[in-house]
Amino acid sequence: MAKDPVCGMNVDEKTAKLKSEYKGKTYYFCAPSCKTTFDKNPEKYAGGSSGGHAGHSCCGCC
Repeated sequence: MAKDPVCGMNVDEKTAKLKSEYKGKTYYFCAPSCKTTFDKNPEKYAGGSSGGHAGHSCCGCC
């Protein structure tokens, strides 16, 4: 399982339909809004672990 870098939700890489490439790494997303948020500012989210929605806009995934 991968972790959505925006909201922290677990995403199955095998079935994920939403993904982005950044600096040679693939990131997986639970919802279109998370992918859009990441794509607007990937540097903000690509660096590390997300502890959930703290400091992020809720994507409506949970």
